[in-house]
Amino acid sequence: MSSPRRLLRARVVVPISAPPLDDGAVLLDGNRIAAVGPYRDFSGEPALDLGPCVLLPGLVNAHCHLDYTDMTGLPAPRHFPDWIKSLLVLKSAASYTDYAAAWLRGADMLLQTGTTTVGDIEAVPELVPEVWSSTPLRVLSFFEMTGVKSRRDPTEILRETARRIDSLPPGRSSGGLSPHALYSTSPALLQAAGEIAAARRWPLTMHLAESIDEWSMYRERSGVLFDWLRPQRDMSDCDGATPVEKAAHYGLLRKNFLAVHANYLTPGDVALLAEAGASVAHCPRSHAYFGHQPFSYRELANRGVNVCLGTDSLASVTKAGAAPLELSLFAEMRQFAGANPDVAPEEILRLATTHAARALGMAEQVGEISPGAAADLIALPLPSANARDVCAAVVHDAAHVVAAMIDGQWAIAPNN
Repeated sequence: MSSPRRLLRARVVVPISAPPLDDGAVLLDGNRIAAVGPYRDFSGEPALDLGPCVLLPGLVNAHCHLDYTDMTGLPAPRHFPDWIKSLLVLKSAASYTDYAAAWLRGADMLLQTGTTTVGDIEAVPELVPEVWSSTPLRVLSFFEMTGVKSRRDPTEILRETARRIDSLPPGRSSGGLSPHALYSTSPALLQAAGEIAAARRWPLTMHLAESIDEWSMYRERSGVLFDWLRPQRDMSDCDGATPVEKAAHYGLLRKNFLAVHANYLTPGDVALLAEAGASVAHCPRSHAYFGHQPFSYRELANRGVNVCLGTDSLASVTKAGAAPLELSLFAEMRQFAGANPDVAPEEILRLATTHAARALGMAEQVGEISPGAAADLIALPLPSANARDVCAAVVHDAAHVVAAMIDGQWAIAPNN
């Protein structure tokens, strides 16, 4: 068990909630941060000196599919439904053991690349909570719900999922709801999910306005997704409204709602998201893989929408050169920076820390180094960095961490 009070010193400390500090220090009290400031302000306190490192809050991954980690190598599709069909083939061939091993491999990738908190979509709910005990990560498990293909009663689907969440053990990880998408979930289930999430204050997330095919299905009652699903479901909900307008109609757009992707939006959609206080998770590498139109970051940010970053899964990431394919928010930040050169590195870092924490209902708890926040910290080997240029160095150069702490415990212990 760790001693109650510890002091960590690093060449640069990046609190996120305050400007970077040269020769900074963080005072811990158990599993919480007690204070942060220049090292000179903590005279008399014995310190663990991390040396030529940058100390940051652990990154917060707002959207991931850990159980799809091994489903790699899918060629970029011409149409979104083609990718869905390819993924369904891989899923049908995977066993429970395969999914569990993939989940744990993905969790380790995230840990090595700086993530300490992840919002994960659980397509195989039986994995939880056992996998929680096999990773130090702080996990918000969103239990996925569909029902269109199975034609199960929406009330029973929701009742089963609610029982699963209620039975989860207390601790640093927790559960939430994830209707998969408009096209794969019945209107009755969507409306009921919104109601129970509001009543129980559960986090709620859904893939929304992800592809042009989804847009065409709802807005124009046409396209390859519409044609593929027409024999499988009632299409009366495709009535000319945009996907975001449909989500608003079902009562999903609330402060606890996280719209994943939101790639195809009208100005009215942006306004609806802003007025509801909803968040948007953008997955830059997945966005590039599918060749979507440019993401509406500036329009969303200007309206005050809380935009954050996620990794999605490795089933929608293209391998780059000889580098291993891995889940990494550093890679997502680099992809975002390349597509949005006008966005400052400090702002990009917030997308993977404080903004993502807010999206997962953990504002001021994770994603920042501030008094009272959880002691979730990562250290990066950036010996040439100083407080002036450290954020750019992290965004453009960081890859793996040399130390990681979650809930006051070293998940990756420093060498010194």
